[in-house]
Amino acid sequence: MCAEEAAGSSDFICQIPVGGSCDPTAEEDYCYYGSACFEVEGGEETDGECLLERGGTCEGDDQCAPGLTCAEVQGGEETCFEEVRIAGAVLDATDRSAIEGAHVIASDELVTVFTDVAITDADGNYSIAVPAVRDSEGAPVSQFYTLRSSAQDYQTFPGGLRTALPIDLETAALSDEDDAYVIQSTLTEILLIPLPEDQRGLPAISGSVSPTEKGAGVLVVAEGGDSGYSGLSDAAGNFTIFNVPDGSYEVRGYTAGVQFTPEDVDVTGEDVTDVLLEESSEGLVTLTGDVSIVNAPGGSVTSVVLVVDSTFNETFVRGEIPTGLRAPRFGSPDVSGAWRIEGVPAGDYVVLAAFENDDLVRDPDTNIAGTSIVRITVEPDGGEVTVGESFKITEALAVEGPGAEDAEAVTEAPTLRWRDDSSEDYYEVKVYNAYGDLVWEQMVDRSQEEIVSTPYGGPLEDGMYYQFRATSWRAPGGKDPAPISTTEDLRGVFFKPAPQ
Repeated sequence: MCAEEAAGSSDFICQIPVGGSCDPTAEEDYCYYGSACFEVEGGEETDGECLLERGGTCEGDDQCAPGLTCAEVQGGEETCFEEVRIAGAVLDATDRSAIEGAHVIASDELVTVFTDVAITDADGNYSIAVPAVRDSEGAPVSQFYTLRSSAQDYQTFPGGLRTALPIDLETAALSDEDDAYVIQSTLTEILLIPLPEDQRGLPAISGSVSPTEKGAGVLVVAEGGDSGYSGLSDAAGNFTIFNVPDGSYEVRGYTAGVQFTPEDVDVTGEDVTDVLLEESSEGLVTLTGDVSIVNAPGGSVTSVVLVVDSTFNETFVRGEIPTGLRAPRFGSPDVSGAWRIEGVPAGDYVVLAAFENDDLVRDPDTNIAGTSIVRITVEPDGGEVTVGESFKITEALAVEGPGAEDAEAVTEAPTLRWRDDSSEDYYEVKVYNAYGDLVWEQMVDRSQEEIVSTPYGGPLEDGMYYQFRATSWRAPGGKDPAPISTTEDLRGVFFKPAPQ
């Protein structure tokens, strides 16, 4: 191709276009301006390809030189820059020993971008490349990712009591050693909780989701009886479900906008591989409904999510939420009345409102209607389905600590603190461990103070996570005592770190 010899030059020269063949051993490679000749992996010494160097405008990763990726630039064209990588370690929460073979996957804050899976080495270390928007110099701008990790004999993270904290890629630094923008911090260290002894040594189910372009971020659940065991597909559509007991299962894929044909699987003591979930031609469903927010500050808003019923934990009132099955689909909560979730695949779901930290909870008052857990079965080709029962939502009891915002490390038994209800007769406080076991409970008399507290008197094991839940109760005349409000589902979590 005839091109400028250099930027802004009036001299032109015949050059080899990007992607064209070249000779790396030649004195001059004549590659197009901004590119250079790089050896083709596995080829002869003279086999080369003209690829763009740092700062070159690109149309795909295959045009960039080794170690570079074609990145979106804020307000500009896609450009070849160093990769952005999240690096860290996956460790046993009880003793901080390395976990080899753990899977780690990352997704962006809108849950629309998923990475390939990274597998930890013998030291528990992983490194995972993430797509990132850049500034004009190539540094990642502020954007957030969260991590998910699973491994044989361990609870999946996040899950149960634990939520994943967002990692801001803007904090990544250019590493000369790795030749990449790298972020490595306490947020990239993942601690996994071992499963109880009787749940260890179980097989795994693995496979892929087709077509690949729709297969990233699919929640894959092996459903058998009343239980479900789950995994998440990576950017290539591959998935692994760890720790599956022997039995017969229906493996189903869940994500907004795609229906997959379930596959029957028998687990008999050995890993099951090559399970393929293919897109179905059956139609999707739109779910609609209403929430009623009462006894809460004006302007309060919430969100509504669909939890796959087989993964739902009655104790923690949470479970696995497929990608996109949320109202609103992305961003901050905005539901104050009517809600709508489109593209729902067939399956059994628990419909939850006020699930996230929005200062609201599902009204627990058993003396009124609209406060029970709502379950729904979605059939394919169902058109639009209305969830008939309106959800009653009320203001949450604010957690003061521990775990007012995120899981909080403690070195000794903490004092559990929450805001007074002002209309209660008494409080019920329960503490659960990460397995869902009730490990301690206490009745607390009516308080005249703005902040109510009680010392925790239960177990505190190294590496174990706990959550306290405070519920206010009232005994109106002529009626049975009933709960008024409670602390939020995702707050009040504390743990004792394992010794370093």
